[in-house]
Amino acid sequence: MILLDIEGTTTPIAFVTETLFPYARTHLAEFLAREDRSTDAPKYLALMDRDSKAPDLKELQGRIWEEGYRSGALAGQVFDDVPRAFARWRDAGIPIGIYSSGSVLAQQWLFRTCAGGDLTEFIRWYFDTEVGAKREPDSYARIAGRVGLPADGIIFISDVAAELDAARSAGMRTVMALRPGNAPQPAHDHDTIASLDEL
Repeated sequence: MILLDIEGTTTPIAFVTETLFPYARTHLAEFLAREDRSTDAPKYLALMDRDSKAPDLKELQGRIWEEGYRSGALAGQVFDDVPRAFARWRDAGIPIGIYSSGSVLAQQWLFRTCAGGDLTEFIRWYFDTEVGAKREPDSYARIAGRVGLPADGIIFISDVAAELDAARSAGMRTVMALRPGNAPQPAHDHDTIASLDEL
């Protein structure tokens, strides 16, 4: 199995930071007002300011983005090698899963609305922080349990060394994605790739 992070792995970080996050912030007050929750806006804005991974914030962002995707105001972005890799892995019988701090709803809409077509047909599993934080080994152990595979039968690909460290501690194989715009990482000994074509 291939388990993929999104931001900085399948999708440019700039799409998240320059498109998705500002969209959620811009439409937050209107969205909450429709649900008679306007008084919650300051709380969620403060969480956004801290780039919090709080599940309720991620669920709210996902619902706001869903409206944007449905209306056509948003469209998912992935690197050019992603559709090729997904098709190649499916043809080889290798299942694909996604693990992101963004909600499962947000993940599905991103991959459903890509310029190259709907990529959700290739993805068997989606995981968010409901299984645990991405820097905790137990989260990866839970994922292995849910997909019914031994941890060493899963390759986790991410742009964050601490996440890869956690996955390796749980027994997974790990690969670091080196994508344009990714943040520098501390010294590590994970295998690295610049493109999914290398796998």
